[in-house]
Amino acid sequence: MRLPISWINEFVDLSGLEVIEIARLLTLAGLEIDDIRFAGLSLPTSDDHGFKVNGIAWDKEKIVVAEIREVGSHPNADRLTLCELFDGEIVHTVLTGAPNLYPFKGLGKLEKPIKVAYAKEGASIYDGHAEGLTLTTLKRAKIRGVESYSMVCSEKELGISEEHEGVIFLDDDALAGTPLVDYMGDAVLEISILPNNARNTSVLGIARELAALTGRELKKPTVDEGQKTEASVGGLSSLVKIEIANPELNPRFTLGLIRNVEIKPSPYWVQKRLRLCGMRPISNIVDATNYTMLELGEPLHAFDYDVLATRAGGKPVVISTRTAKPGEKLITLDGVERKLTENNVLVCDEKGAISLAGVMGGMESEVYDASKELLDATGPELKEGKSKASVRSQSTVNILLEAAAWNFINIRKTANQHNLPSEASYRFSRGVHPGLALDGLKRCLYWMAQWSGGQVAPGIVDEYPLPPHDPTIEIRESDIRRALGIEIPLTEVKTLLERLEFTCKFASDDCLLVIAPPIRMDIGEGVVGLADIMEEIARLYGFDRIPETRMADPLPPQRGNPALEAEEHIRDTMVALGLQEIISHRMTAPEIESRLLPPGSESSIEYVKLANAIAPEKRVLRRSLLSSVLNVVERNARLRESLAMFELGSVYIPTGANLPLEPRRLAFAITGRRYESAWDTKLGVKLDFYDLKGVIEALMDSLHLDVSYVPAEHPSFHPGKCAAVILGASALGVFGELHPQVQENFDFVSPVLAADFDLDAMLAAIPAGYPLRPVSEFPPVLEDIAVIVDEALPADRVEALIKQTGGKILESVHLFDVFRSEQVGEGKKSLAYALTYRSSEGTLTDKDATGIRTRIIKRLENELGAKLRS
Repeated sequence: MRLPISWINEFVDLSGLEVIEIARLLTLAGLEIDDIRFAGLSLPTSDDHGFKVNGIAWDKEKIVVAEIREVGSHPNADRLTLCELFDGEIVHTVLTGAPNLYPFKGLGKLEKPIKVAYAKEGASIYDGHAEGLTLTTLKRAKIRGVESYSMVCSEKELGISEEHEGVIFLDDDALAGTPLVDYMGDAVLEISILPNNARNTSVLGIARELAALTGRELKKPTVDEGQKTEASVGGLSSLVKIEIANPELNPRFTLGLIRNVEIKPSPYWVQKRLRLCGMRPISNIVDATNYTMLELGEPLHAFDYDVLATRAGGKPVVISTRTAKPGEKLITLDGVERKLTENNVLVCDEKGAISLAGVMGGMESEVYDASKELLDATGPELKEGKSKASVRSQSTVNILLEAAAWNFINIRKTANQHNLPSEASYRFSRGVHPGLALDGLKRCLYWMAQWSGGQVAPGIVDEYPLPPHDPTIEIRESDIRRALGIEIPLTEVKTLLERLEFTCKFASDDCLLVIAPPIRMDIGEGVVGLADIMEEIARLYGFDRIPETRMADPLPPQRGNPALEAEEHIRDTMVALGLQEIISHRMTAPEIESRLLPPGSESSIEYVKLANAIAPEKRVLRRSLLSSVLNVVERNARLRESLAMFELGSVYIPTGANLPLEPRRLAFAITGRRYESAWDTKLGVKLDFYDLKGVIEALMDSLHLDVSYVPAEHPSFHPGKCAAVILGASALGVFGELHPQVQENFDFVSPVLAADFDLDAMLAAIPAGYPLRPVSEFPPVLEDIAVIVDEALPADRVEALIKQTGGKILESVHLFDVFRSEQVGEGKKSLAYALTYRSSEGTLTDKDATGIRTRIIKRLENELGAKLRS
């Protein structure tokens, strides 16, 4: 938001304060100054606060107010004029090509001289025809045979705005010879406004902050107190009615009427201020709504009353606010036909919608100047393709003015939905207090009457079904001491808060009641409200005045979060095993997840559907985490030779009318080669089922879960290359190589191996503690055994029996070979294990090792039918 210092100065006396000091005060109070642009005033020679400063200073001697007394023709150029100009001392002949002087050419001596900004020889100004802002110094030169040494300036040449199509026409009160900087020199603050800071989106709001920070008086703007709410017969209420369908969306709506206005340009001082604030002047009526919005922070909208009266067919105009109907459309002031949704709030009459509430007006009832193109409250002119049938032959004469309050969340959503950022939605989306509506309406009617010569009709129609509750907060000195760490007497606190228009009164000697003013929507109740008031006290007292102190409160007890710690341990383990964590969107589409099934498989899975999906492919919440992981692998498969990715996240199971269940899952996938190609190895071994099983075994070992692996069937995995991980009687998850037909649904380069686990079940099964074996100081005994078993016998059963039989002496068992041949026998296989014996009590002898080995072999023979392979 941009605001000129001169405008702020109208509401609080800033004499004696440099622009940089004003910026510093606002910054320390929580209002960030993004930029300071000087338009005439002297730039600071030094800045110790790091503000971004730019602009131009106007030389008092060389840039002055002047008056053009006659506009003549150039002897050698039709598009140039020679002006007789008086600068307060002497008369000059000034050459210019400004098109807005053409109407005065050849009229002789002007009855009313044109007041302009005049730059003399040697003045430094911006080049009006160069890109950007380029400084130039005026020098004597001949242009088409006529000597030129000075010029009449446009706004761009003086750094006011980008406007350079014509020279500035100053107001009649400008006195020739006056230094221009004294007449209209200014500086503009660009202020960053936080989302909950709507009270400061205006000149009055910033002036209120500065008055509170400096202790100076705040001068309130003039409003017509004679404009009372009208309820009597024959007043405005007999001409206009208001109906509000949903007060939650529209807590207040006010209307006023001004008659017999003359549509014309605003005074130049108004246009200059609007341009300095980044807005384009349009006409006196539209400018009055924008000027009041910038001044007080209340956005307004002007309707052509006669158009509404004609639409009403001679009956009283009924203005209603409601949500849009399905399929309803509205052509807004920018000429775009908007397709509305049921979340959009509309201002309507009995014929239909006339405005998109709080965002932009409708085209049919806007203020119209018959001498120009169709005008609107935001500036764009009539666009190509817009129907010319709506262009009226007569300018607007009677104005129905709206000032209302809207639900800030709804306005924010509507503006984003239609991509319509405007000055009005910028303020409404931050929460404008309904109490501002009436003051804004009266102030705007005042400006309209001043600039258009219209007469304000008696009475105001005010529908206020949902006045907000202004919070009351109790504060004590102990609260201040605890929150800020300093002692501030309540009497001083009362003075500080009253500067911001809080109402304060003592409930007792040690308790101050603070009532939020009817401009604040950011003050909460209870503990939240107390914290909000502490912030206000700290801002006004001065953050830089609060000394550094150590924390005085005791630290809260430190409690662990075992579930989170276990989850982080799983993440760390997966990363240590070479996998990369990903975080994917929880939104998907059923057809995307259906790729996990082979063609011809039918899925009856129900999904949680989103009411406001951002895209068709993100219209439901996912049911499968594995699908999300495989989508990421697919997108990256052609970028890297090998991939290993995992994700921990929730899936969403609908439960009817209740909130969905959100079980957590662990899914991961690997693809590519076991090791990357190198100069000495061109083709690495591809990852297979056992690489994936190794990752799972390492993960389970790190969690101290004693699991088993059994063959399984799953529609997403390859038959015969799929296994389930079992803990006790429950399955923790499933893993294997993707089914070939499933792989065809994806754009994979190599076979993909994947796993899907129940994370909640894993976390619940992790033991609180586990036994630790001391490292033995005695040497181990190493030996190998090979046993012949049935082909169908799982190796883990053999390994489990070996461990059980070996007891504590058997330190480790490792399967290092599987052999099949005719020598072993048909339907048989040979399993070779490496055994490690070690005792913590002494060195084992060969006899000890032989005894353990004999027990193991006998038990394998008796229980599994195994035979020792010689």
